[in-house]
Amino acid sequence: MFAADTYVIRLAGDADEAALERLAQLDSAAPLEHPILVGEIDGRVAAALDLDAGRAIADPFARTANLLAYLRVRAAGFEAAMRTPDVADRIRAAMRRSRLAYG
Repeated sequence: MFAADTYVIRLAGDADEAALERLAQLDSAAPLEHPILVGEIDGRVAAALDLDAGRAIADPFARTANLLAYLRVRAAGFEAAMRTPDVADRIRAAMRRSRLAYG
């Protein structure tokens, strides 16, 4: 089991470009396309996941297997959240159904 603060997982921003390029070179891989989810170990970007393509890159000199698994789980959460309609849309749909049933 890992402590909750073992990794920092967040969306990549413009400030992460240099770190992402370095990571791609270390992994001998092509750079990722945004949106990108990055995982940090001790404040350093150690792994990244392209949210659209599902392709990952990681520092081969760091222990990143668990971090990559966490990145994939977080990416699945993002995808599920994007597919779920917001509360207002669900209420409107329920109101339309009830109007049809009583109208």
